[in-house]
Amino acid sequence: MTNAPQEILTEASGVPLWDPEVDDILVCRQVRQETHDVKTFVFSGREPRDFRFYPGQFMTFELPVDGMVTRSYTMSGSAARPYRVEITVKRVPGGPASNWLHDNMLPGKEVSVSGPGGEFTADANAEEKLLFISAGSGITPMMSMTRTACDLSEPHDLHFVHAARSPADLIFRSELELLASQNPSLKVALTCDTTSASHSWTGFVGRLELPMLALMSPDFMERKIFCCGPARFMEGVRGMLEKAGYDMGLYYEESFDFGAETAGTFEEPASAPEISGNTFHVNFTKTGHTVEVSPGMTILSAAKQAGILPMSSCQRGICGTCKSQLVSGEVDMQHGGGIRKREIDQGKILICCSTPLSNVEVEL
Repeated sequence: MTNAPQEILTEASGVPLWDPEVDDILVCRQVRQETHDVKTFVFSGREPRDFRFYPGQFMTFELPVDGMVTRSYTMSGSAARPYRVEITVKRVPGGPASNWLHDNMLPGKEVSVSGPGGEFTADANAEEKLLFISAGSGITPMMSMTRTACDLSEPHDLHFVHAARSPADLIFRSELELLASQNPSLKVALTCDTTSASHSWTGFVGRLELPMLALMSPDFMERKIFCCGPARFMEGVRGMLEKAGYDMGLYYEESFDFGAETAGTFEEPASAPEISGNTFHVNFTKTGHTVEVSPGMTILSAAKQAGILPMSSCQRGICGTCKSQLVSGEVDMQHGGGIRKREIDQGKILICCSTPLSNVEVEL
């Protein structure tokens, strides 16, 4: 990843910094309808707070659905506007979190959060050529990076490619067109899988493939590429670039689906290395399941190997989606910032990065 612009980290005079170890409540200030099934939710602290985050990072929200569910959403707003946080969420049919937000989150309502966190970020003001490729709600980190660059001056040399199902599904279409008209170094290209008579469309039509990409960004082979979108879309982009002979050392993607409504995917290596040590048992107190955990295996990977699908996302202890209460026993937790110290003191763990040191019970 590249370093985010340092200008956004300058201290705002007289306004306390948002401290993730202490601050955990956001207040909804505004709700915007972006498309027929996408809304942007604007938040700030109860009292004025200066949020310091890199464009492309996320926050983790605790939502009162079926007791409580945890979801991580990428911040879509500019990091150069430090007093508010924005997330942009697509309503997913049957998805408990997105539907709760769309139906219940209104100005004045409070929500518990943690973060910001994440490593998917780029400085579009730096003197390098960038290409953003996104699809669907994967546009959110790219939009944060682009808005930040435009707020700070203008992108150095940025091509922004976005794919949607139809013109009605193009998130931020008008704003992207406006930003491109105001910033000569920003080039925007949009494509839709299908069109309809109800929406005028003169842009690209069809799936993103090499010939289309070459028209959208003729020098894409020379650019550092950031990609975010559904897993199959990113898989297709990787294959397309590899086929073109692109240097994949310059390719970065959001490696997990923030805001996913289903348990994250995980695959054990075909031939996992043997690790010496004890085998322990994990009892999930809510479901009554007990699983065996081999030496060196995390609680999450053991659960999934046994066919149990706890909610998870990043698999690296960053997002906090798999946060659970440790009822008894000891674990070795090597997290990446997805849990606060006070939560650890309360006995909570991230099962994606916790390896048992004894037989344990987890409230799941």
